[in-house]
Amino acid sequence: MDTIIKKVLNEINSSGYEAYLVGGFVRDYLLGIKSLDVDICTNALPKDLHQIFKNNNNANNYGGFNLKIKSYNIDITTYRQELKYAKRKPIEIKYINSLEEDIKRRDFTINAICLDKKDQVIDLVGGVNDLNKRLIRMIGDNHQKIVEDPLRILRAIRFASILNFKIVDDLQEEIKNNYQLVSTLSNKRIKDELTKILLNKNFLVGLNYLKDLKILDLLEISFDDITYVNDISGMWAQLKINRDFEFTKQEKRNIINIRQIISEGNINYKTLYKYGLYNSLVAGEILNINPKLVNKMYHKMPIKDVKDLQISNEEIMELTNLSKENLNKIKKDLIASILDEKLNNNYKEIKNYLINL
Repeated sequence: MDTIIKKVLNEINSSGYEAYLVGGFVRDYLLGIKSLDVDICTNALPKDLHQIFKNNNNANNYGGFNLKIKSYNIDITTYRQELKYAKRKPIEIKYINSLEEDIKRRDFTINAICLDKKDQVIDLVGGVNDLNKRLIRMIGDNHQKIVEDPLRILRAIRFASILNFKIVDDLQEEIKNNYQLVSTLSNKRIKDELTKILLNKNFLVGLNYLKDLKILDLLEISFDDITYVNDISGMWAQLKINRDFEFTKQEKRNIINIRQIISEGNINYKTLYKYGLYNSLVAGEILNINPKLVNKMYHKMPIKDVKDLQISNEEIMELTNLSKENLNKIKKDLIASILDEKLNNNYKEIKNYLINL
């Protein structure tokens, strides 16, 4: 365990309180995966934490305390029971003095393993066994936990995908019976979880779970063959989506462009000119076109931008006697001829071409 984390645990312990690492950090630590997001649970109340860490006044979203130390983002939260939920948020909580009761409110056994400052494991719900057997199992009653927070359906699938684990049969069955609850989640939440699934190389595990559990149909998403690329726009571009997810303007442009290149099935000078190097490289990887060839082609392009055209707008209109309204048509024709290598991008040749035209 890193000395930074050990020091934070020790500061809480030396003030007379319990403190344990818990959650995804412990899971990843036991799997040998590096993580910088740290969760600590304690019986110290928020007011006590403010006394212990006097120079830090950072409340987190869960009525706890947040520390940012070097690369670590550390959330410290008081043991609690979540008494009442509304729209998947606990709206009534009670601070308690029991680690075991706090663990019971959490989602999956593999996310509820604790570590103390001496690196000793405290496992109250069989998380280590499930970690070793590569299983995703809910803590407590499956139905209650899913109804409380339907996001847990997508989280179960995301962890199964990223870690290449299996969702246990009884939890799969409960998800099958309640998959419609996913539609109560915001598009942003759904998109965030799907993005995390798509960004890992085991994405097909997640997509197949989503398909088998009828969630893809619910979300109006389908897919055929998908090639993994380390680019989220490239992954989204390979899905057929009828739902209005909140993509940024740039994301939308990239997805549309990559889809178009894939449908064309090839990359040439015109592709690079129209869609740019970035989109062409991503689509090229999906089309199994060597990125070195795409880069080489890009650097050999006779023209990369309309500004590179070796003749001015005024000269074009003077040579052609055409109005300004027709200027763009002529420029497009010139660029197409240059990209087809029927015309060189130099003033003399362009001038002669226009006179003949």
